[in-house]
Order: sequence, then structure tokens, then C-alpha cells
Amino acid sequence: MDQYITAIGQFIEANQAWAGPITFLLTLGESMVLLGLFIPATALMLLTGGLIGSGTLPPWGILVWGIAGAIVGDALSYGLGRWLGPGVLRRWPLKQQRTGVARARLFFYRYGFASVLIGRFLGPIRSTIPTVAGVMGMAHGKFQLANVLSAVLWMPLMLAPGYITARSLGAAENAQQIAMMIGAGLSVLLGCGLLLAMLRKRRQPVRVRRGN
Repeated sequence: MDQYITAIGQFIEANQAWAGPITFLLTLGESMVLLGLFIPATALMLLTGGLIGSGTLPPWGILVWGIAGAIVGDALSYGLGRWLGPGVLRRWPLKQQRTGVARARLFFYRYGFASVLIGRFLGPIRSTIPTVAGVMGMAHGKFQLANVLSAVLWMPLMLAPGYITARSLGAAENAQQIAMMIGAGLSVLLGCGLLLAMLRKRRQPVRVRRGN
């Protein structure tokens, strides 16, 4: 898995024009029912955030693509639940995820709108909640409102740790460079001051004391 993540990160870094579409596909897959369990989007978003923090990738384009992918992924999962109805929860592959589905149904039953809004931030039920919302007949407008709001909040949060880490490392390197420059500057100034003091001392005329 680590090799897979590294390979994608290297490809994104070398092909920056594809960074946006790849981010779209990653967040879409992360939000799709069941598929999200097999996509290491969290690790890849940390890596992408680091590339943004280092100045390799533009932030706004990545954010727009990522938010769009998350919205579309949840919308497709919701539509699948509305279309197939309760039977989809008893079919393969969701049939093999009974515990996760049960947790998602209970969470939705208790919190409704808030479950869709918050569920994106909860790994175990992230990709299941939209389908459960569709199966339970949640109104389309309410679902899409929670979908969009959660995606807008989720994407920056996913990128933030990698971004902050890269910026902090850069700041540390810059701080060291600045400290070295300041130290070198002070050394030069001190040396110049000593040299001027010595020259002035040599140029001062010798006063001859006359006796009374």
C-alpha cells in the first residue's frame, strides 16, 4: 500500500496538470459506498496537502476538484440507495458488511440530517451513510445541503495536516537560513567596527606634554 501511495504521489508531482482530476477520482471513490473502504484517500490527501504546502501544487484548483469529487460520490451513493431501496443493504457486497451497515442505520436514525453532515468525518461509516440516507427516504434537498456543506468542510481538513507540516518544515529551514544570515551580518558588522576602531586609534595624534 505504501508503494501504491508513493507512486501516485510521484505521478502527481511530476504531472501537475493531472493533480486535480486525480484528486476528484480519489475523493469520489472515498465517498462511494463500500469502495471507500479500499481507497487510501486519507494518506493521499495528506501527501497532496504537503505538495500544496511546499508550493508544488496550486491550492484552489485542488480544493475545487476534491470538493466536487466528494459531492458527486455521496450523491451517487445516495441515488443508489433511493433507487434500489432497502434490498440493497441485504445484497452483496453490503451483506458482508452487516456491522458497519447496522451502525450507519442507527446513526442515521438518531441524528438524521446531522448524520450526513458529520458522517463524512467518521471513517467506519463515511461511505455507507449516504446509501443508508437514500434507503431511509431522506429528502433530496436536505441530503444535498448536508452533502455540499460537509464536503466543503471535509476537503480542507483532509489537506490541512500535510499542508501545515510542509509549511512548518519550510519555516524551520527559512528560520535557520535567516539566523545564519543575521549571525553572518552581525559578525561582519562587528569586524568592521573593530577595524574602524583600530584605524581611528592609529590616526589619533600623539599629544606631547610640555613641562612647566
